[in-house]
Amino acid sequence: MPFRTLFDIPTYTQRRAALTDIMGRAASGIILLPGHTESPVNYPHNCYDFRQDSSFLYFFGHDTPNIAATIDIDSGEAKLWGRDASMDDIIWSGPVPSMVERAERVGAAWGGDIAALKTYANKAVSSGRTIHHLPAYRAETREMLARVTGFASADSNHHVSQTLIRAVVEVRSIKTAEEVTEIESALDISHAMYSAALRTARPGISERTLYGMLRGIAASAGSGAHSFPTILSVHGETLHNHNHDNIMQAGDLLLIDSGAESAKRYASDITRTLPVSGTFSGRQKALYETVLAAQLTGIAQAAAGRRFVDAHLAAAATIVDGLKDAGLMRGNTQDAVAAGAHALFYPHGLGHMMGLDVHDMESLGEDNVGYADELERSGQFGLRGLRLARTLREGFVLTVEPGLYFIPDLIKSWQSEARCADFINYSAVSDWIGFGGIRIEDDVLVTAEGPRVLGKPIPKTVTEIEEAMRD
Repeated sequence: MPFRTLFDIPTYTQRRAALTDIMGRAASGIILLPGHTESPVNYPHNCYDFRQDSSFLYFFGHDTPNIAATIDIDSGEAKLWGRDASMDDIIWSGPVPSMVERAERVGAAWGGDIAALKTYANKAVSSGRTIHHLPAYRAETREMLARVTGFASADSNHHVSQTLIRAVVEVRSIKTAEEVTEIESALDISHAMYSAALRTARPGISERTLYGMLRGIAASAGSGAHSFPTILSVHGETLHNHNHDNIMQAGDLLLIDSGAESAKRYASDITRTLPVSGTFSGRQKALYETVLAAQLTGIAQAAAGRRFVDAHLAAAATIVDGLKDAGLMRGNTQDAVAAGAHALFYPHGLGHMMGLDVHDMESLGEDNVGYADELERSGQFGLRGLRLARTLREGFVLTVEPGLYFIPDLIKSWQSEARCADFINYSAVSDWIGFGGIRIEDDVLVTAEGPRVLGKPIPKTVTEIEEAMRD
């Protein structure tokens, strides 16, 4: 049976060299990167589809369970750890490469099984060397760290290396040309998914029918996986709505936020909002074009050297202007944004980093990735949901995804408090409850020449969408 790694040997040796170079300026010792084990659904031999930890994938490539890796910061020596397949493994799952072959395939050496890794780690600790590891977000990984390092399982995340977190963020944030190619491969799958959605979404069709169609397209391409659970609902006012039980009706807006993984596990993340009837009503069109204008504003400002928080605030100002035109807001636009009044309708951030993870490196902490040591996260409602705020650099890949939503409970809460009443026309807002939500999202590469929207164009203007739904 063939085995899949991401790229060629120099890619992994260069990535690890960049990591050890950064780490070596601040620390010494051993980097420990545990891979994932399989996770049972309802009994031990019935497991969820396997997905490797992304930092392990980035530095060691192998998308298979029950292996770990180490990098000696001082010598640069890289080792892969795990046992060879048993005859039972081969009978049930087929032949696989030996651990020596796996290690050679990524420019590393085989160190032995996990018991040997424990001996290696204990020897390092006893000689005064530090074991550096990243936060463990799965219980199985915490248990493995406990076995190898001697830390109590519940205590293992207290020993996380902030130095290693910073170094991994630094290396993984800048996407190479081969990584961008993989992201665009995932976007090819998204293009096929949205082409099918535009052809199929009609009154009388169930959300589940469309959801199953998109799931099938993703399953037949790339890694066969979605990059996150698909959001597909006529109740787009619920930001992460994973319910697909509705029948689409004339006059509904259908919000689809979905992504796929390339064969090498890189993500896409696209959102479109479609009129189920095939054409936008007057007020649907007005607010849709407001969100589209906000998105185009955000994309234009996603340039190297600019802070993404400023792009977010510029998009928010565009939304306020559109809501003023619709009679839903009033007053000075910049004052309204500063007060956070727009967050009643736009309560999330403009976007996030993307790569091997759809929210890239989020397991390392959003603030470490999106704020670094440059900014502190705001406590203001809406603005505090901004995942990416820092100054953008050439090679970043990020999403730009403003939205506009009418969330009944949120409206009721704000109105009862007369919150931001100088800027919000609550008497008009009440007439829009039931409207739903609109979000538009694309994936953007920051280049020296400016922002570049990745992938084949997916219809997003009113005219483009209506024409595609007529075809």
